[in-house]
Amino acid sequence: MGQSPAVELEVGDRTVRISNPDRVYFPARGETKLDLAHYYLSVGDGIVRALRERPCMLHRFPSGVGGEKVHQKRLPAGAPPWVQTVRVHFPRYNRHADELCVTDVADVVWAVQMSTVEFHPWNSRRADTEKPDEWRIDLDPMPDCPFSRVQRVAHVAREVLDELGAVGWPKTSGGRGLHIYVRIKPEWGFSEVRRAALAFAREVERRAPDDVTTEWWRRDRDPRDLFVDYNQNARDHTIAAAYSVRGNPEATVSTPLRWDEVDDVDPRDCTIATVPARFAELGDLHAGIDDSAFSLEPLLEWADRDGVEPPEEA
Repeated sequence: MGQSPAVELEVGDRTVRISNPDRVYFPARGETKLDLAHYYLSVGDGIVRALRERPCMLHRFPSGVGGEKVHQKRLPAGAPPWVQTVRVHFPRYNRHADELCVTDVADVVWAVQMSTVEFHPWNSRRADTEKPDEWRIDLDPMPDCPFSRVQRVAHVAREVLDELGAVGWPKTSGGRGLHIYVRIKPEWGFSEVRRAALAFAREVERRAPDDVTTEWWRRDRDPRDLFVDYNQNARDHTIAAAYSVRGNPEATVSTPLRWDEVDDVDPRDCTIATVPARFAELGDLHAGIDDSAFSLEPLLEWADRDGVEPPEEA
């Protein structure tokens, strides 16, 4: 069977060519590469807000999610001149990479043309890539942890955030967990943000000791526990953006939630097929995420008080 002819999508004032549009990317459901492009167009404002001005690592699947997965930090070759980049430095190797820097939904659709399914942005922006403006709370269930425990701990996390005067923006991970994002003032480096995140995680653990672990080594964690993964705030650590499709056969989506939805959501219901209608009805539930920024000083004071020092990264 021959390849299907390419199609051209008009994306604002850009034209993006999609080759092999009928290639099935999600075998459990049947959606194609072109379906994926149309999905990202349907949530355009949301995905651009989640990625805007951030270095972005791409998870590419050239033959669909059942095939090889490519982690791409550098911008793929062949980008049109309007696709922007941001240069980041990797001290361990003393190398640089020019990563995708989304400013428009056409950038996202072009990345889909390059077989990107997942978008994993940094928690800093190109104005100063060394000063994060996003603190990420990753509620990461161990293998035997039920989702009900994730939901319960999410409310504990919100309780602590409320006491700190911080606003948390929840979303499904697209897997078995939940993420909560908090905008912060870009005044601290990655190590300080990670230290503040650990101080927060320890407070959540104190309030929910039967549910939560902050043990660094996976082998030391109870498989029934929920790990509050503070390490997602380390430099060059990334997780799937809001509205990013995940690279699994079911095409689940990392989906923003209202807090009153946390107890009832089934992440498996949030897919490439269902999220567009939800977005059309509710709009971007993270639309206000940039309206205010939280100071990390209270959390850093907790870290000082408790002698919190994150382990060296493995």
